[in-house]
Amino acid sequence: MLQTALDARVSPETLRKIESGRVATPSFPTIAAIADVVGLSLDTVWAEINQPDPLAAGPRR
Repeated sequence: MLQTALDARVSPETLRKIESGRVATPSFPTIAAIADVVGLSLDTVWAEINQPDPLAAGPRR
């Protein structure tokens, strides 16, 4: 985690807060930097955060 934070030029505490959900909406540049360091495209990140929530759809009949 430390190396990822340093490579992304964010503080380790910021990365910990993002991972734990204490930062609900991290800035775009922060997400872009972290994604780059861990080898994810922004398209992949976007697809992951925009997956439908199966619990929100309600029960299926």
